[in-house]
Amino acid sequence: MSGQIPDRVGPSPTEGRDGPGDVVLRAPTGVSEDAGGFALRAPDGVRYRVDLSSGVLDPGNALLGGYLEDRRVVAFVSPAVDRLYGERLRAYLDAHTPPGQWTLHVMATGEHRKTLAAVEHVCALAKADGLDRRGLMLAVGGGIVADVVGFAASIYARGIRYIKVNTTLVGQVDVGVGVKTGVNALGTKNMFGAYHPAHASLNDPAFLATLPHREIRCGLAEIVKMAVILDEDLFRVLERHPDAFRRPAAGPAEHSYAEHSPAELERYILRTSMRLMMEELCPNLYERDLARLVDFGHTFSPLIETAGGHRLEHGEAVAVDMALSAHLARLLGLADEETCHRVVRLLRRIGLPVFDPVTCTPELMTRALCASWQRRGRKLHLVVPTGIGKAAFVEELADIPGNVLEDALKALAADGERRDG
Repeated sequence: MSGQIPDRVGPSPTEGRDGPGDVVLRAPTGVSEDAGGFALRAPDGVRYRVDLSSGVLDPGNALLGGYLEDRRVVAFVSPAVDRLYGERLRAYLDAHTPPGQWTLHVMATGEHRKTLAAVEHVCALAKADGLDRRGLMLAVGGGIVADVVGFAASIYARGIRYIKVNTTLVGQVDVGVGVKTGVNALGTKNMFGAYHPAHASLNDPAFLATLPHREIRCGLAEIVKMAVILDEDLFRVLERHPDAFRRPAAGPAEHSYAEHSPAELERYILRTSMRLMMEELCPNLYERDLARLVDFGHTFSPLIETAGGHRLEHGEAVAVDMALSAHLARLLGLADEETCHRVVRLLRRIGLPVFDPVTCTPELMTRALCASWQRRGRKLHLVVPTGIGKAAFVEELADIPGNVLEDALKALAADGERRDG
């Protein structure tokens, strides 16, 4: 397709939905796409829906209200979401829940606050608000809010419903389409958590217009991840439009939106990324198989985040990890130089880091490999690109000699200093 956006991104004739939670699936398992979003049914029978809708918080939009079902609601938002959308959210809850049946709390965010203490605090607030086992928690915000509230919902009264309204790009293409929740503990990212599918996951592309560019770039890192391992066409679109979701008023021809409007382009990128992620998660929803292609960019990045004191955002650490993994693939003979160059160059053009001098040392990156090997059942399962849209696993620590890792880091340092025209 040479980077062209497909003609059809909407529903197929055999798929549809009747209302919130009422999904028609024509196949026994898999991911079904329709105009309003996606529905997933895993082989073990677990099913959930991810919705895309405009004006999610408009009182006239009944989508969220249908999922609330007149239940008691305890809502949690980040300070930024409260500032931007708090008034609209309160008005929506007033319009779609019985009087006195909802409360709202503003919770502090940041990786250093993504802790068991934060989960206990959420549970304490819910208990004080009289949340019963029929009620639900509502998380409106980015990945940290969803992770903390989702984990709290998984353990509160042995598990209650929760709804995610995802307001960041990372939330919409990554956290919002999966079932994992978690918090950082014992010096390890997401050490504690649970698999707890949300009762509903709602995404409104309009939320993305208010995001700082750094948060957009972090979301694009997760989109690049899916493109590298699964979809060359998506990768080509990103190469042609590395400024997607930032909508510049004008720029060079390579950044233009001449062929498609920004909304059409972003709709394609968003929906394609969400679909790819859900299709990859579906047969292995609870990670019984620890070899997962979607872990591309997630072998070195946990230590890059924690050892760097969370100076880098999650998406930035993932970008560095992907660049390092691309160089390892090149040096191991699993990918050609052009594949490696294209991956690293795209990350730089988006504005993401590809090297961190504080954490990208042979000692720390060797430690990261060992930690992943231990966490993944004494197998490395390092995902590396073998081409654009293709990937493979490096399974053993011995398959990455120390000199190869050092050479990859040296190449990465040079990439970090290079400037693309």
